[in-house]
Amino acid sequence: MQIHVKKSFWGSTALAAAALAGVLLFTGAPSVRANDEETCQRRIARADHRLHAAAERNGWQSEQVEKARHELREAREYCWTHGHKWWDEDARSWHSERDWDDHDHDRARDKDRDKDHR
Repeated sequence: MQIHVKKSFWGSTALAAAALAGVLLFTGAPSVRANDEETCQRRIARADHRLHAAAERNGWQSEQVEKARHELREAREYCWTHGHKWWDEDARSWHSERDWDDHDHDRARDKDRDKDHR
């Protein structure tokens, strides 16, 4: 009879623990998701800003710009991998397609070059 009581106790304890874990999992998910979104947005925004700053200081063809472009790509990849979306700092919007272009900022470079040759 004691064995039956112990099994019942452990069975009910396991059931209670599973129920508690389920409640914690579902109540914590939205805040974690929102926090991940903010983290991704800030990470991409900083990488985008560093890319523009490197271009202003060193020119679009510099090694520093290549490094900054690589960091922006990594930030976008991270957000895509973890949330299946990425933040476009220039358009100030989220994208749900993996449609970024690693050289999307080169258009700014081309505009600057055209302006200089007028």
